[in-house]
Amino acid sequence: MIGFIVRRLLQMVPLLLGVTFLTFAIVNFVPGSPVSTMQLNPKARPEDIERITQNLGLDKPWYERYLNWLGDLLRGDMGLSLTNYTPVTDRILGVLPNTLLLTCTSLALALLIAVPLGVISAVKHNSWFDQIATVIVTALAAIPSFWMGLLLIILFAVKFKDWGLPYLPASGMQDMRSAGGIADRIEHLILPASALAIVQIAGWTRFIRASMLETIGQDYIRTAQAKGLPARAVMYGHAFRNALLPLVTLVGLALPEVFGGAYLIEQIFAWNGLGRLTLNATQSNDYTLIMGATLFFAFLTMFGNLLADILYSIADPRISAGRARR
Repeated sequence: MIGFIVRRLLQMVPLLLGVTFLTFAIVNFVPGSPVSTMQLNPKARPEDIERITQNLGLDKPWYERYLNWLGDLLRGDMGLSLTNYTPVTDRILGVLPNTLLLTCTSLALALLIAVPLGVISAVKHNSWFDQIATVIVTALAAIPSFWMGLLLIILFAVKFKDWGLPYLPASGMQDMRSAGGIADRIEHLILPASALAIVQIAGWTRFIRASMLETIGQDYIRTAQAKGLPARAVMYGHAFRNALLPLVTLVGLALPEVFGGAYLIEQIFAWNGLGRLTLNATQSNDYTLIMGATLFFAFLTMFGNLLADILYSIADPRISAGRARR
């Protein structure tokens, strides 16, 4: 297991380098720069713009700036933001916990709903519950997360308020008019986390249902039933555990989609996270901040996939045995 983890960590290095190189190249090929807006200011003198351009290193070729940025990164320095000249690391670490709170909450919410819903649908195959659940999750799977976020705002924040019902906040992370607290943070977290989770619930429910139906048809399940074991023990003691093994990998592979959805969800709900920070940096052509945020997203995605592989190996000893033989 340790050898496998070391190999995977070493494989992450060239992948991260490739991500940073492509991102830096694409960002620099896009027209505009952090000083381009200064040229629209009639009070800005050309010599001042030229001096700022030289101070930021924007007068050098993009590949030279990339090598300089990479050299600083190896020393643990991501550089300064080109818009407010604060360390990129400080800006990212300042909002990263908010993004992790949003994504982890949405993943936990999706699992808590998708797992029992998929299992019950499989156990009650072709029943009215199974048919209704299949129709609902299929419809939800067709709705993008950002559109789902807008629908949730309209219903639970706007319409509920108009109808005189208890409503949820539509934006922000806390009520600026009060001292806030845990309850206030939870209220602001419900809608964005639900918008991210609903898409995952739709996909995972169908996957768990299909996995349970396939497992129920296996020979060892029929053997357990023939031995006279109770139906509940067969379904939830044997079939359920084996049907959930592929879900571990599926959750790990869903991390890029969840983090990608956080970009738009954080913007829609004004959630002060890494996704919103990256979008704002893109609008202002803040190259160093874009590079730092992209590197963090890429690392979190690769780490999530590695964690999924490790958990799958722990859950299924046959995987660990096969890797040990190699």
